[in-house]
Amino acid sequence: MVVAGGGDNGGGGGNCCMKWWQHNRNHCYHQHHYNHNSNSSGNSNSASGGGGGGGRVVAAGFVFCLVCFVINGLIAVLYGWLILTPPVSLNERKGLPWLGCQEDNEGSWAIGVFFGQSPFSLKPIETTEIWRNESAAWPVANPVITCASASDSGFPSNFVADPFLYVQGDVFYLFYETKNSFTMQGDIGVAKSIDKGATWQQLGIALDEEWHLSYPYVFNYLGQVYMMPESSQKGELRLYRVTNFPLEWELDRVIMKKPLIDSFIIDHNGEYWLFGSEHNSFGTTNGRLEIWYSSSPLGPWKPHKKNPIYNTYRNFGARNGGRPFRYNGNLYRIGQDCGETYGRRVRIFKVEVLSRVDYKEVEVPFPFEESSKGRNAWNGARYHHLDVQQLKSGEWVGVMDGDRVPSGDSVHRFLLGCASVAAVSGLILFLGVLLGAVNCIIPLNWCADYSGKRSDTFIAWERANVFSSKLRRVFSRLNRVPSFLRSWIKPNTFAGRSVLTLIFALGVVLSCTGVTFIYGGSGAEEPYSWKGQFSQFTLLTMTYDARLWNLKMFVNHYSRCASVKEILVVWNKGIPPKVSDLNSAVPVRIRVEDLNSLNNRFKVDPLIKTRAVLELDDDIMMPCDDVERGFMLWRQHPDRIVGFYPRYVDGSRLEYSGEKYARKNKGYNMILTGAAFMDSQVAFERYWSEQAKPGREVVDKYFNCEDVLMNFLYANASSSKTVEYVRPAWAIDTSKLSSAAISRDTNVHYKIRSECLRKFSDMYGSMSGRRWEFDSRKDRWDV
Repeated sequence: MVVAGGGDNGGGGGNCCMKWWQHNRNHCYHQHHYNHNSNSSGNSNSASGGGGGGGRVVAAGFVFCLVCFVINGLIAVLYGWLILTPPVSLNERKGLPWLGCQEDNEGSWAIGVFFGQSPFSLKPIETTEIWRNESAAWPVANPVITCASASDSGFPSNFVADPFLYVQGDVFYLFYETKNSFTMQGDIGVAKSIDKGATWQQLGIALDEEWHLSYPYVFNYLGQVYMMPESSQKGELRLYRVTNFPLEWELDRVIMKKPLIDSFIIDHNGEYWLFGSEHNSFGTTNGRLEIWYSSSPLGPWKPHKKNPIYNTYRNFGARNGGRPFRYNGNLYRIGQDCGETYGRRVRIFKVEVLSRVDYKEVEVPFPFEESSKGRNAWNGARYHHLDVQQLKSGEWVGVMDGDRVPSGDSVHRFLLGCASVAAVSGLILFLGVLLGAVNCIIPLNWCADYSGKRSDTFIAWERANVFSSKLRRVFSRLNRVPSFLRSWIKPNTFAGRSVLTLIFALGVVLSCTGVTFIYGGSGAEEPYSWKGQFSQFTLLTMTYDARLWNLKMFVNHYSRCASVKEILVVWNKGIPPKVSDLNSAVPVRIRVEDLNSLNNRFKVDPLIKTRAVLELDDDIMMPCDDVERGFMLWRQHPDRIVGFYPRYVDGSRLEYSGEKYARKNKGYNMILTGAAFMDSQVAFERYWSEQAKPGREVVDKYFNCEDVLMNFLYANASSSKTVEYVRPAWAIDTSKLSSAAISRDTNVHYKIRSECLRKFSDMYGSMSGRRWEFDSRKDRWDV
């Protein structure tokens, strides 16, 4: 396929930008007729397209397409730069971070810990409210082990999955699959916890073979510890025995010469039973289950008479999804639902009959609460493996893996991105046809009316090939399409220009869509770990009835940020909404106040279950990634106010100014608490102390300045740095769209705050001598 502009003879070629709206009515047939006449008059170059004009004919159409594609591309790149979060995490880790946690088509699996009074009442570790001050995680939150955990320990990993617990007294050992970032195959890693799974020490790689390993089923037999990992790539089911727990293992025997996957051994009614799925290339692996039995876990094994027990649909749960367990005298098997995507969820089956001649199981409800945060949740897309065990205390502990993206997500996004780019190319070509910059889309020597030079071989081929003649007739009709479209659309009319504008706008949208799919990553705005751990915070906002529309938009957006545990709404005035009126992915609590006061924002609240609180005005919208970066920085400096709006207060000038003034003075000494993290205990108790009472009276008098007071209280309590700034990628102040805002008149607002500055300086001391420069940290988030 070629594109050709009108050139000097086409009536509409040349520079496409200079003649953007020119209407070219020439048909490629006319161009061919011109070439034929030129050839008859002795023009030796006419056979190649009408002399020198033929070269310009091809060039004009090509230049048009190229320029349009570049314009769309530049718009898409600008969109990506302004809007999209880079797919590579900005979190700096020790070691060689660029080697681990690479985007993987198999996913981004991580591992979490759960507790409950039964295997059917498991709750994530964050609900136990484990506070570990030395690690700055309040409380500890899932996931507890990620690819970063393994990579930081010197074992570059793309993901961790298939966790199995081995409990020795009060010590937890966790064996799991870790996908090596170099070899791209699975190895078996091991970690240790002495605090019930709150923190984990990575011990290293327990088993590394030349083939892929996963599903490290660990069990005891006659005082020995064995591991039976999945090694279907080797074509065998192999059993390893520990020689130096937990890192040294040796091959004990090959149990079976079959490529079994996700296998386990269970002791039931005096016999040992081996459950597994045979790997094959016909797509039935995830819907197949077979059973063998023996008098010993070491074999020999005999097949069950009903094998395969299941050979059904992928979503049935036939493929094993973890260790079986006993509860209330019953045996339960865990299966994988692989219907929507590989490893979509786990399903629990109660085994009712297990004998040499029969097997029967029924599915039972598994009341596991899935996250509503979508891809922002570490297990928002799928969870496919569970190992649950009962501790000596009677409590049940479970380890489960989870992923925020479905299987094959990276390839799927790349294909969609390429399809978008191809669609843009088609639209540009169509636009060129309508504008006359592109006249012919079929090679000239395929046109039925073409009478230029043909080789003898080509003519003989045409005569011998009836299909060729039909093909040329079809192409001849196609070559009339440009003239027909231009006469139908009529680019010189208002309607025609509207159509052209719409086509161009659609091309821009598709270009941005292509960039989103190819460059924008999975679309997840992930949390940042600190010292290998994750945590959660409470989001607090203060509002009233006139700003209900703000609140609904606010809750819908921020409740889906990964680290938000709860949203607390301080309701100052009017009839509060029902919680059910708010579309939230996390619990929402509305605290109705008797008095309409800005001081209510920092009221001590014993129901807040996290140390970190993000005070955020309901009219500020910013990406979750900015929120997560601020939270990570606060965990490094929990004694400071960490926020997104810097201000500089000159100790002698004492006039309130915006961020431009701080930039002009190349530093800041105040952070607005309308968008800031702080310690929920320290900050609120400090604000409601007897010392702060005069300041609170000023706040009530002016109905303003509560954030300024908090900064003075922090500065008064410490001579060291008390504030940290994080620059948001973008932020929108929705109060500008409404009249319900105390700062809508900037001049009056700043005048009141300047008066507050003078009063607070008299009460709590001057800010003179305090100034911290922008771009002073290694992370460069304070540029």
